[in-house]
Parts: sequence; structure tokens; C-alpha cells
Amino acid sequence: MASPVRWILWTLFVCFAALQNAALRVTMRDSSLEAVRGDSVLLPCSFFTSSDFSRLNVIWTLAPFSSPVSPVQVIVYDHGQVIKNPSLIGRVDFTGLPFSADIMLNETRVSDGGIYRCMVNNPPDTADPGVGELLLSVLEPPSLPVCEWDGAIDVGGSVRLSCSVEEGVPIPEIRWEKVNPEEISLPVNMEGELSGSVQIANVSSQTSGLYRCSATNVLGTENCYVNLVIYNSEAAPGGPSGVLPGVLLTLVMVLVLLALLVIILWLHRTGQDGRSRRRRRDRKAEEEECYNEIRYTPSLMKRSFV
Repeated sequence: MASPVRWILWTLFVCFAALQNAALRVTMRDSSLEAVRGDSVLLPCSFFTSSDFSRLNVIWTLAPFSSPVSPVQVIVYDHGQVIKNPSLIGRVDFTGLPFSADIMLNETRVSDGGIYRCMVNNPPDTADPGVGELLLSVLEPPSLPVCEWDGAIDVGGSVRLSCSVEEGVPIPEIRWEKVNPEEISLPVNMEGELSGSVQIANVSSQTSGLYRCSATNVLGTENCYVNLVIYNSEAAPGGPSGVLPGVLLTLVMVLVLLALLVIILWLHRTGQDGRSRRRRRDRKAEEEECYNEIRYTPSLMKRSFV
């Protein structure tokens, strides 16, 4: 049996060796986080090291959802200097160096979502492991959807109602409903993740009404509307189908009458101008004739007395 002194010495040796070869450990206090677009979020990264911080190196990278196989550097701390990704300057910074590697991300965008990795190295400590991972999801409410319709709006025709939204995380749920004069849910044909349509065949007067498309996720709901009016092509002339032709015919008749009135006024004005010119010419001729008579009469009288 080993003596107590020898056992104590062996224990001290093991502890000393362990301290000499202490491993650097990195821990992430959260494995996933959610933030609303435009808000700030703290990305935590803690580490333990037995060495001083003179050679501390911290690197944050992001593998975005849009390109998970192409990670980019977010921010780096190396020998007392901080280097930031140019596209993130003003939006990212360390908050607890050198005692923690936490970073704050401000004015979050949907493109900020992805897998973040915090890598810490502090020689001579070895890493065990030196990397922590964190999943960040940036949420945003649905954008205002756009409603459209196409097809034949006569009785018996077919109408298609479509609705699309550009943004929203999580992906918004698209719903179509008839809300007036009665509320009815309609089956939606999804066309991709952000667009849905409703096909209404053999429409009738009961099809007319107000329809609503809703785009909904955990952050809210946005709506757009279509007011659908179905016409009966066999309606009486005074009915809806005869209104437009009647209006067009009335407009054509008014335009023809106006054109005739303009022509008559122009002809009347032209005739008056012609008569005025003839009167002026006749008056001038008469004046010239009178002038000639007065001019030559004295000379004739003078010659008769000689």
C-alpha cells in the first residue's frame, strides 16, 4: 500500500499536469433564437480558458438559410483588434470581451437568419471543442397581398381569383373567403408558397359579392379584396347588360349633332363674310365713280366758255 505522502504527491502531479494542458471550452447558452425583423438580438457565446487573453482569437461566422454551404465571416477579434464584415458595420459588435464572446446584432433582417458559429482560440490552451453553434430565425409579418381576378363575368362563365404575397416569415397561410352578402370559406389552390387561387365555374348572380384573401402568420394578418359582379347577358335592354351600349349610342349621337352644328355655323359665318366683302367692293366702286365725275366736270365747263 502506497504511503499517504506518495498518494498526495501523485494527486498534486496529476492536477498540475491537468492545469498545464487545460482545454478551452466553448458553450452556447441557447441553441436557437428568434427575432422580429428590425429588432436587436444578443447572440451568446461563453468560453473558459486558463491562459491570459494576450493571444485570444474569436471568430463569428454565418451560414445563411439562402446559402448554407457558403458561410461568411460576421465579426472577428484578433489580438485586441475587432474586424467586422463591411455589410454589417454599424449593426454588429462584441458586448463582453475578453471575458465572453457574446455579440449584439441590431436592426435584424430576414437575410440575417441562419446558423451562427462562435469559434474561440486562446493559445496555449487547446480547444475542447472551440466551436459553438446557434440557429437564428428572423421573423417578419406578411406583406400586403395583391388580389386579382380574370375570366368571364357573365352568367355561366368561369372566374379565377388569385392572391399573392411577397414577404412573410414564417411563410404566411393563404385563405380565400366570400364575406358579403354571406361568409363562406373557399378551397384554395396553392401555386407555390406565397400564392393561392380560387376557381369558380358556372357563375351565377349568387356568385356576386365581396371576396377576401388573407395572408396570416404568427406576427399578424394582411388582407386584400375583390368585388365580383356577375352580369346576365340575357337581361332586358334597361338591365345591366344594356346600360353600356345605350350610353355609347347616346354619346355617338351627341357627337354627330355637335359636328353638324359646327358645320352649319361655319357655313353661315362664311356666307356672311362673303356678302360683307361684296358690299365693300360695291361701295368702293361707287365712290370711285363719283370722284371721277366731280374731278372732270370743271374742265369741261371751262372749255365751253372759251
